[in-house]
Amino acid sequence: MTFIVRQIALKADGSEIVRETTPEGAEMTIGRNSDNAIHLPDLAVNPVHASIRRNGDDSIIVEAVSGQPFQVDGIDVTTATVKLARGAELGFGGHRIAVGLDADGAAVTLTVRRTDAVADSEEEKDEREIYSLIGKLPGKRGSAWGFVALVVIACLAWPVYTWATYRDLAYNEDVKRPDGVHGDGFWSSGSLSLAHNSLKDDCQACHVDAFVSVRDKACMTCHDDDAHDHAPKPRLASARGELQGFAAFRRAVASAFNKPQGRCVECHTEHESAGAMQPTVQRFCAECHDGLDSRLTDTTLLNAADFGKAHPQFRPAVLINAVEGDDPEKAPRRRISLDRKPSEDNGLKFPHDLHLDRTGGVAQMGRRLSAKYGFGDALDCADCHTPDPNGVRFEPVDMEENCAMCHSLSYDEIDGTFRQLPHGKPDLVKADLRAYYRSTGPNRPINLGSLPRQRPGTVNRQRTAADYARAVRFRPTRANQAIRAVFSEGGACYDCHSVNALGGLNYSIDPVTQTDRYMHKGWFSHAAHEEEDCTDCHKATTSKQATDLLLPGIATCRECHGGEASDTDVPSTCALCHEYHADGGAPWLVRQQNKDKQRREKRKQSEKPKIVARR
Repeated sequence: MTFIVRQIALKADGSEIVRETTPEGAEMTIGRNSDNAIHLPDLAVNPVHASIRRNGDDSIIVEAVSGQPFQVDGIDVTTATVKLARGAELGFGGHRIAVGLDADGAAVTLTVRRTDAVADSEEEKDEREIYSLIGKLPGKRGSAWGFVALVVIACLAWPVYTWATYRDLAYNEDVKRPDGVHGDGFWSSGSLSLAHNSLKDDCQACHVDAFVSVRDKACMTCHDDDAHDHAPKPRLASARGELQGFAAFRRAVASAFNKPQGRCVECHTEHESAGAMQPTVQRFCAECHDGLDSRLTDTTLLNAADFGKAHPQFRPAVLINAVEGDDPEKAPRRRISLDRKPSEDNGLKFPHDLHLDRTGGVAQMGRRLSAKYGFGDALDCADCHTPDPNGVRFEPVDMEENCAMCHSLSYDEIDGTFRQLPHGKPDLVKADLRAYYRSTGPNRPINLGSLPRQRPGTVNRQRTAADYARAVRFRPTRANQAIRAVFSEGGACYDCHSVNALGGLNYSIDPVTQTDRYMHKGWFSHAAHEEEDCTDCHKATTSKQATDLLLPGIATCRECHGGEASDTDVPSTCALCHEYHADGGAPWLVRQQNKDKQRREKRKQSEKPKIVARR
């Protein structure tokens, strides 16, 4: 007859786990040591407490090995004979062992269960609690309430106290928060950006009221001069349309927590990092501009959602008509798609291809003047186009600064001084020519008309005498002919400007309008592209006339730029090129650069040593 030992344990839900073993041999031991056939982890049980051996086929003998008693059906004994047919319950400390036969009557079954400890003495506690920290720690319920109290004190009570103590900090310059750890710092979700780094110890500047989300009024305290609505609020709401699905749910939750729609912080997210403020995500713009024409049927704006996949061709504001005396910045313009290949009559006659040719006469002249003006083997874009102080756009091309080095208006030399016709003033040109002929007499030639015009200076002085000797083909005594020559084909004005003959000696010149910004709805900085060659984007080397609009199309920009999630060299959000606030002034980049420049100048002034007068 064999032994079958069943160890029964309880799960947390009250169900039982039964582990069954079949020890070998006719005798086995019971005790606290793990090498016993029946292992009872209880300090009330000796390491080897008792032994069990078969006594024939109908009974077993249980005998205390250490002399410490055990229980048989509740009675303390040191030895007992248990009839298998009747069965019995053995007690060892907090464990009970039911003795019986299996269903076939061929094996002795010993079913072991753990009950409550018999006594509360230190010796009768569970071994796991005695030899570990579990018995020294507070209970789960006490620990839970303790941690709740700690969180409330550290993350609510202390921050509220700190806020209440320094709530007037934003309105009183004399109140200064001492250095150290402050409770309301636990409420911060991250570091402030560089733009707002000066407010890192002044939470109340933005978070004016406790448990109230940041309002636009707090932002406008500092940004009143450079932030304006993108469009009227009702129109913005119509452009966005009705929210659907999860977006509608999020809006409902935000409204429940008193967070109005369209706040500044929805776009200008703070506490993201200590670097530059994160650019506005593309989704913010696409919510309105993706399918905008279906919600605002009167809009002239085209739909846009992603620069790389869903963006219209560029539509520059092209000059359509200008008259003499117009302010170039206020000249009438119309937005025309580059797909239509628009041209612009800016009042000039200028072939880019001729000036950028690397082998023609212009290149040869450039090489002759290279020592004085720093030209290379041929003219380059930078020889005539000068970046503005911000590096964003270019200064207007100026006759005296950029053109006169090759195209001179000189017509006379007196003791090494060259007299020049006044540029841009036709009436003064006629007056100077008449005065010249009255003062010089009929035998004095003038170097105008068909002769090539040279810039006066050390480079060209030796050539000047020969030019005068060859005089033009009209009688110098007739000033009227000189005037006609200046304003006619081959003349000083005619070659570069559109000249209108009004009858007699009356001439007018079409106004020159140099457009410094074509994309009024977008923004572009040349400084960010200074590593690129001009001709990579502007096809000037093949342009034969000034009316060509040498702007790159969207396909050229997409070679490097794509949408927010694209794998191009420069993933670009809408905010990279478009400014949200319609303030009518220079875009934010120029404003910021100007502010930085002013701050640097102010810092330099403050760092200058002060001179103290002494008596």
